[in-house]
Order: sequence, then structure tokens, then C-alpha cells
Amino acid sequence: MNNDQNSFRDRIVTMNEEGRRNWVYANQPKGKYYNARTIVGVILLVFLFAAPHIKVGDEPLLLFNILQRKFVLFGVVFWPQDFHLFVIGLITIIISIVTFTVVYGRIWCGWACPQTIFMEMVFRRIEYWIEGSGDQQRIRAKGEDTFDKVWRSVLKHFIFIVISWAITHTMMAYIVGAETVHQYIVSSPAENMSVFIAIMVFTGAFYFVFAYFREQVCSLVCPYGRLQGALLDNNTLMVTYDYKRGEGRAPMRNGEDRAAAGKGDCVNCHKCVSVCPTGIDIRNGIQLECINCTACMDACDSTMRRYNLPEGLIRITSQNNIINGSSFKWTPRVVAYTALTAALIGVLVVLFTLRSSYETTILRVQGSLYQKLDENTYSNIYNYKIINKTDNEGHLSIKLVSPEGKVELAGSSMTVKKQEKIQGAFLVKLTKEQMSGSNTPVVLGIYNGEELIETIHTTFVGP
Repeated sequence: MNNDQNSFRDRIVTMNEEGRRNWVYANQPKGKYYNARTIVGVILLVFLFAAPHIKVGDEPLLLFNILQRKFVLFGVVFWPQDFHLFVIGLITIIISIVTFTVVYGRIWCGWACPQTIFMEMVFRRIEYWIEGSGDQQRIRAKGEDTFDKVWRSVLKHFIFIVISWAITHTMMAYIVGAETVHQYIVSSPAENMSVFIAIMVFTGAFYFVFAYFREQVCSLVCPYGRLQGALLDNNTLMVTYDYKRGEGRAPMRNGEDRAAAGKGDCVNCHKCVSVCPTGIDIRNGIQLECINCTACMDACDSTMRRYNLPEGLIRITSQNNIINGSSFKWTPRVVAYTALTAALIGVLVVLFTLRSSYETTILRVQGSLYQKLDENTYSNIYNYKIINKTDNEGHLSIKLVSPEGKVELAGSSMTVKKQEKIQGAFLVKLTKEQMSGSNTPVVLGIYNGEELIETIHTTFVGP
């Protein structure tokens, strides 16, 4: 390549030599991959907007209430006492992202990332509907401010603001709950001024991202996009141009033998560039801006079919597969990383599934000593705190499992309502024969009715 062809390495494609923005007017792709992305995008969008409103029992499907430290995953409530599960989950997610990306590249970025889904499946489609194709948008942008141009622009940005408003309220519903958000909507802004200001700020932020900042999020802001450079290697599956088959590039002429003329299969139609949402030329090689959305694959395949050439000039493969002329194989490396990712996710699911229904804390009252009740009997006082994580009311009791002794509750009952906690105190009474010294190990059983739900190990202080 000459210096002009290599200039893409000096800067991101959306910035010119003066550091000014090169606006991307991407044409709408057509093909099997875009259709598949559309289906995935619709499913994810429906789930995103519906999840806060779906109830499992009395709880929402998903809730991340940081203010009240209450988290709900698929109807199961998690409290701060379950924080260790979230730490394990976070570590698992980070490791899974690394192992998955090393093998399969940026599939998340192109197919499941909320930024991509909203940008390509919502906001750009609105632009196509109102302002036409990417080429038509470019012509309008460079043209005079006619009435036709202005009303289209006003309508587009109005719809953008409405969608940004809807996204903001949906995100808020994940934090405070759908019912609370509905109350905010029907009430006067003056009643919840801080909430109203927050909604306006985040609506403006979403509008700015999707109306103006756009692909710059992936190239300049997203840490995951930057992390790719450290994770990808020549064996990673990525959207890749087969330069060995495509070079040298030249337009197609009727009846020519391209192989005899020293020409490759690339007819230099530039369709792969015109549909790229980040504005790159995939033929220049793997680039930071590429999000593996497969739009260029659809565009290139349509050109290959038009000229009766084999599809797959741009395809999902690795650099080494291109160099060696081989196809994808399940190598030990691919199998190992895939199995590790699946195993980590499986372990996380098991940990969340096996989470206890009740969280019990029992501590001997700090600074307290034993009390002598009579010549042969002594007592210790303990505090308890029990959290009911289930959706059913619990009728609890505390009994001595080992050694045999008596538990005397400081209160009439230990009834705990669903998703609530109770606390109180109780006495443990042991005789001299039941004690094994000044510190006697004891095992307390927490019962829900006749069912033993948890055992607690502690000590009994004696003479």
C-alpha cells in the first residue's frame, strides 16, 4: 500500500487531518446478516422496555434499586447480604468477556450492545424513514436550508428527543420500579423537582449520544472497545476481508478473465464502506473502529452475487485462516476458551440458584458474661437478626441442636414477613453437665415450622 492507503492508521476515520469531525452517512444494509441482527435487536429492545413491567409474584422481573440496596433478578430478591454473589458475578463476567472476546471477537459490540442496537435499529432507521438513504442524507446536509430539509430535520430530532425520554424513564424504572416512575409521570414536576431535573439531564445525554456523538462512543469512550486491542490476536474470529482473494481491486469489465488480468474478486464498488456505521474501509485490515456488525458482509455478498463470484470475500474468520487459506475449525484453543466461558457462567448460575432463603446472624451480646440461674444452670444472652428472602411469611423458631439445652425467646414469636427482617434476643440455658469448659461449642438450629433451614455455630461462656 502507498502512504495514502496507509493514512487510515494515523487517525480514526471520523476525524480529518485538522481534527474535525467527519460525519458518517451510512447506507442501510440489506441481507441475511442484517435481517438476523434485526431479529436479535427487536427481541432485546422488547425485553429492555418490558422487563421492568413484568411481575414474578409481587416482584419485578429485574430491579437494581441502589438507593434501597435491593436487587431483583428474574423475580428473586437479593439484599446487601448477598453482595458476595455480585462480586463473584462481576469477576465471572469480566473473565467471560476476556475469554469470549479472545475467540469470537466483538460480537457483543455489533449484535447486542445497547449503543449499537439503539443506534442502528432505532435512530438510523428513523433517519432512513424521514431523510432517505445515507447518500440522500449527505446531499441534504450539504445543500441549502430549504423547507423540505428543515421540516424533515425538525421531525427527526423531535422523535429522537421522545425516544431519549422513553429510554430515560425505562432506565429509571430499573432503579426505582415501574410503579414509582408512573407516579413521577402523572404528578407535577414541582412535586419531585430533583427527579424532574435528573430526567431532563439524562434525556439530554441520551439525545446527544444518539443524535450527535454516535459512533464516537465506540471509538473514543467505550473501554471495552479499547480493550479489544489487547485481547484480539491472529486466531480471533472477526469480520475480515480476504485480501489474498480480493487484491488487486479493479472494476468489473464485461467478459474479462480477472485471474488472467491479475485482478482479484474485489470490484472496488465501495459498498462495504458505504454501509459501515463507523465509516471505515474493512479492506484496509482490522481497525479499532470495527464493531463486527457484518453490514459490510451483506453489502459485499450482494455484489458477489451480482457478478457471479463466490460469496464470502468479506467474512467472519481469523487472520491466520486468511493467510493459510483455511476455514474455521474447532481447535483445542477454541474449545478450551468456549468451555471455560460456559463453565464460569454455569458456576455463577448455580451459586445464584443455591442462595439461601434466609440470612441469619446470631452473636452473643458483646461484653456480656454468663448468668447463674441456680446451683446447676447457667445462661448466655444472644442477639439475632434474620432476613426473609422469600415471597412467603416465615414462622421461625430457634432450638439447640447440640448439646441438649433450652432456648428462651425474649418475645412472643418470630414471625417474619416476606422480604423483611426481624431482630431480637434470646437466652440459651445449659447445665454444668452439658458444658465442656469455659467456652462450650453450641449449634443452634433455625426452624421454619418443623423444617430446619439453617444451623449456626457459636460458643457458650461458662464458669
